[in-house]
Amino acid sequence: MIEEKEPKGKCGGCSKGKSDHRLLDGKLDVYDWLGDVPESALCPDIIEVKFKNTRKGFYSNNNKIRLKRGDIIAVEASPGHDIGIVSLTGDLVVEQMKRQKLDPKTYEAKKVYRVAKPVDIEKWHEAIALEHKTMIKARQISAELRLNMKIGDVEYQGDKTKGIFYYIADERVDFRELIKVLAEEFRIRIEMRQIGARQEAGRIGGIGPCGRELCCSTWITNFVSVTTNAARYQEISLNPQKLAGQCGKLKCCLNYEMDVYIDARKDFPATNVPLECKDGTAYHQKTDIFKRLMWYSFDKNYAVNMVQIPIDRVKEIILLNKKGIKVNELVAKKEEVTHKALDYENVVGQDSLNRFDKVEEAKKPRPKRKFRRKPRKINKSGE
Repeated sequence: MIEEKEPKGKCGGCSKGKSDHRLLDGKLDVYDWLGDVPESALCPDIIEVKFKNTRKGFYSNNNKIRLKRGDIIAVEASPGHDIGIVSLTGDLVVEQMKRQKLDPKTYEAKKVYRVAKPVDIEKWHEAIALEHKTMIKARQISAELRLNMKIGDVEYQGDKTKGIFYYIADERVDFRELIKVLAEEFRIRIEMRQIGARQEAGRIGGIGPCGRELCCSTWITNFVSVTTNAARYQEISLNPQKLAGQCGKLKCCLNYEMDVYIDARKDFPATNVPLECKDGTAYHQKTDIFKRLMWYSFDKNYAVNMVQIPIDRVKEIILLNKKGIKVNELVAKKEEVTHKALDYENVVGQDSLNRFDKVEEAKKPRPKRKFRRKPRKINKSGE
């Protein structure tokens, strides 16, 4: 059985109880929907192991070690061994492999050695503590060598014998001299791994303009190219500041609803066909896809005095124009789009910008009280 929650703040086998950000970052985290279901006899002996940030791997548990989610284990590496955290076991591992286009039958998975010992975890934490300093120093060295590249992250192997340097470069970089200098400086094996801007954003993480964590950091593993055509199909303003994500590239979410928009626009007329009317020629300005409305203006360059026309009426006018007939008016009276009246009223003043301002009423002067002199009392004696 797989535990639903990972240990928070402490490593499973660490005697000193040191906290590790790799247990808490939640990047590319998965949920085991079959955690309460007994594992089948045909369940493969492959588990999913996560490492720093978005790096994951599939490993073979040939020794039949009882593992659960959150266990820290030692796995095969080249050379030596690496330390990772079990993120998924059971039947869902096969689905994860198919999602990444890996065949479980032919995939040559590396082995799981053992559950990590306290000595392994202590060395692992020492390696983690060196990563940030190593990245800063590596950036200084690459700048001294005048290499057109940016080292975005460094990851040490669990046994401190190897380091993976992730970098971004627009062009091909000859880093042979850099590898020699880094190997002499840090006394480890060096592996240079080039990544893209979207992958770097996923490794760093962050919050998108939607208020949620970045998709590249939480679930995207295969990045599909995004073009401005996706924005054009959805009638989105081509504003680079709004279309670009944290990575500086076009947002991946532009592709999410594009198929729906393409399907909805199948029967729409071409936007480059003007409408001939007796009053002049009308040119297309914008389209509301789901309301099935198109806006036309008699000025080709400026969107002034626009007229909204239903799609069916636009098709009818285009057919009449092909026959050489100019219509009297773009929108027939019976087809005019009426604006729906609101069925509510703003009775509490919620739309007022100064509704919370205190308005001091002018104080009215109090009317002067007329003093009436009481009549003098007269005694019976006449005094």
